[in-house]
Amino acid sequence: MIEWILILLAIAAVAGLLGMNRISGAALTGAKWLAIIALVLFLLVLFGVIAIAA
Repeated sequence: MIEWILILLAIAAVAGLLGMNRISGAALTGAKWLAIIALVLFLLVLFGVIAIAA
């Protein structure tokens, strides 16, 4: 999932430099949503492991 976030950020950067604002915005929005999902999944795993260990 981190790979997809980095790919979308690279696409957003290149599209932004080339003046393609809609594509840049869409890629940035996709990267943002994937980052949120990855963070939530990480926190669930982290707290799940802590809950099992306690």
